[in-house]
Amino acid sequence: MTAEAKYWYLRNHPLFAVLTPEELRTICAITSFRTARRNEMLYFSEEEDRIFFLIHGTIKIVDLDEDGTETVKELLHQGDAFGQVTLDYQNPNEYAVVLTDYVTCCSFRTADFERVIRQNPLLALQYTKLVGQRFRRLENRYANLMGKDVRNRFILFLREWAKREGKSENEAVVLKNYLTHQDIALLIRSTRQTVTQLFGELKQEGLLDYSRRSILLSNSLSVPLSAA
Repeated sequence: MTAEAKYWYLRNHPLFAVLTPEELRTICAITSFRTARRNEMLYFSEEEDRIFFLIHGTIKIVDLDEDGTETVKELLHQGDAFGQVTLDYQNPNEYAVVLTDYVTCCSFRTADFERVIRQNPLLALQYTKLVGQRFRRLENRYANLMGKDVRNRFILFLREWAKREGKSENEAVVLKNYLTHQDIALLIRSTRQTVTQLFGELKQEGLLDYSRRSILLSNSLSVPLSAA
């Protein structure tokens, strides 16, 4: 990838938009870029001591326990950070799976990124906000998992999805349907069969409709996009 392409990718990322053109061109020299296709896996154990930033697309972060059981921890979207986010530890059992047609991400060695944020206090502040927002989302998600029944967990998941990615269309909200029922089940701590049943129930109630390509949420089910 050319230096000019790197520059514009970083310029359009909300974290790096606070830097001057000169600062951006300097960090382009220590940034690596990668593109991956749908269902491709990104193994962090092969990319030790690196922090990644999503430039385009959506991934799911998966944790594999000692018994080989997969847990989908979260979905990450354009602008989010992943990998060694805390700059000091990366769970070796975590990996990412590409959900959209493709993703583009950039990465830094953690030592290089630490040096960059030490030299740029405004960037350090933006990074702190970015990580804080991610952890707050995780906290809210776990609180919902603990305090709600499966139907309400499912509805809350759809609302959060709509807030982040929904598009208004004819008094409804449309989502691109790139998640399997199994993906959703893992995210809300349920089963694929239950998720399929809930889709059917909400469709019968006139609250949503869905196909292989899209999910259509009624305004009574979705959160208004202006509240995102």
